[in-house]
Amino acid sequence: MEIIPAIDLKDGKCVRLLKGEEGTETVFSSNPLETARKWEACGAKWIHMVDLDGAFQGIPQNFEIIQRVAEELTSSVQIGGGIRDIETIDRYIAAGIKRVIIGTKAFVDDDFIKLACDRYPGQIAVGVDTKNDKIAIKGWKEVIDKSPSEVIGKLEDLGVSMFINTNVDKDGTMEGINPESILKFIDQCSRPVIASGGISTMEDLEKLSNLNNSGLHGVILGRSIYTGSIDLKLAIERYGL
Repeated sequence: MEIIPAIDLKDGKCVRLLKGEEGTETVFSSNPLETARKWEACGAKWIHMVDLDGAFQGIPQNFEIIQRVAEELTSSVQIGGGIRDIETIDRYIAAGIKRVIIGTKAFVDDDFIKLACDRYPGQIAVGVDTKNDKIAIKGWKEVIDKSPSEVIGKLEDLGVSMFINTNVDKDGTMEGINPESILKFIDQCSRPVIASGGISTMEDLEKLSNLNNSGLHGVILGRSIYTGSIDLKLAIERYGL
C-alpha cells in the first residue's frame, strides 16, 4: 500500500490539528518545502497536502507553497482544502499537482464533480470525512445528514477515481485505528481507498496491511511521523509499495 506523509498548511506553516478543530493546531515546522523534501528523502512517492486555511475559508490560501513543492520534488503531490470551483482545479493541475481532492462541493454539486472528472480523468478524488458515520464538510465544522453509503455509488458514477476516508473522531488523537470501520467503508467502494485518521503505530500499519487485498490503496500519516511514533522511512520499507 502507499504510505503517504501529510503536510497540513495553516498560515504557511506545517501544523496538525486535533480532530480537525480550528484553534487546536500544533506547529511542527515553519518550512513546508523543507518538510516535503525530508519526507521524499524517506522514500515517499506521494505527498498529501491540505490547505487548512482554504478548507476553513472556502478558497485556497497557500497556493504558492503547494506549487513550489510540486515543482521542486519528484514525489507526486495530492491536494485538498477549499477546492470548490473548476478554476481552482485548473490552476492546481497546471501547477503540477497530480491528484485533486474535493470535499464539501462533492456533496452539493453533481455537475461540478462530473465536469472535474470529465476534464481530468483519473485525477479527481473525493474526501469522505466522517464523524459518527456522518459526512463532515466545510473544514469538518459541519455535518450533513448523509452516510458514506448514501453518496459513494453516485460519486463513482460521476467519475470519481479514488476516495480518501478520514475518521475525524480519530484524526490527530494518536488513539489508533478501527480496522472494522475502515473495512466497512472499503466494502462500499469499487474505487481505491486511502485511509487516514488515528494511525499512530507500526502495529496500526500492520493491521491495515492486512486490508490491502480488500481495496485499501494507501494510508496517510500525519502526527505520528512528526512526533516520531512512526518512522516514515521504516514504514515505507516495510509496508510500502
